[in-house]
Amino acid sequence: MFSRRHPYLFFILIMTAMITGSSMLIRLGSVVTKSEAKGEKIGVVELVGPIMESSQVLEDLRTFREDPSIRAIVIRVDSPGGGVGPSQEIFRALQRAREDKIVIASLGSVAASGGYYAAAATDGIMANAGTVTGSIGVILGYTNFRHLVERIGLEPVVIKSGDNKDMASPVRDLTPEQREILQAFVDRLHGQFVRDVAEGRSMEEEVVARLADGRIYAGDEAMGLGLVDRIGNFEDALSWAAERAGIPAGAWVAVYPERETSWLWNLVDGGARSLVGAMERRAGLQGGFLWTPGM
Repeated sequence: MFSRRHPYLFFILIMTAMITGSSMLIRLGSVVTKSEAKGEKIGVVELVGPIMESSQVLEDLRTFREDPSIRAIVIRVDSPGGGVGPSQEIFRALQRAREDKIVIASLGSVAASGGYYAAAATDGIMANAGTVTGSIGVILGYTNFRHLVERIGLEPVVIKSGDNKDMASPVRDLTPEQREILQAFVDRLHGQFVRDVAEGRSMEEEVVARLADGRIYAGDEAMGLGLVDRIGNFEDALSWAAERAGIPAGAWVAVYPERETSWLWNLVDGGARSLVGAMERRAGLQGGFLWTPGM
């Protein structure tokens, strides 16, 4: 039914899932695990795609933080952001990891909103000159179908315990009071975002607040604004982490978390998560630290 009503969107979603799965397969073919590594180890944690949950990233960070053979950690961020709670959990976990290890963020093609939120907790941020980053802000949105419902003759019936229980209902307009409530909610989350970025980057909150109007920055521009420390790729970030950890040049090796699941399951699961995440973002009340071009 979905594919018939939205054939082009369905095709795009399927292609996204396939590309995500294929990239995972390519990466899985070149993984070096801790047991295979020879040399001083730098743990690599990947934060890729929309941030809908944090459990795997938290587990990976905890494993590397507690492992005495891991000298430093690089978190590879390639994400447009996502949920507020998961982004904040990853931020806290990275702060904790910094107590025991050098932690460097490597920003890929996109590290915006919640993706940048997480990176701000590290000892240093390295981005490509063209990395899409920033987007410091909060977005809350939903689709209102009231006129469509009225046109086709449907009459929604809602029984609720309070006036605001069905706030942001897709079948009726917001009241002025409810709009104020939601705006206050967004403003509170935005304040938390600005505060944590300022703390993680050792910047004044007023300075971050001026940059936090939701706009995106290229990596080299972000460096000039103090949001990024260096320009370089993933390999450069690994070398920087090794240098910060006191590892001689050429004496380090990047290692990835060991997984008990098969590569086939990771392939299917990665593609499915990408597909479901894209579909979820097309309907319903959407709120979070997320860069959503064209929303």
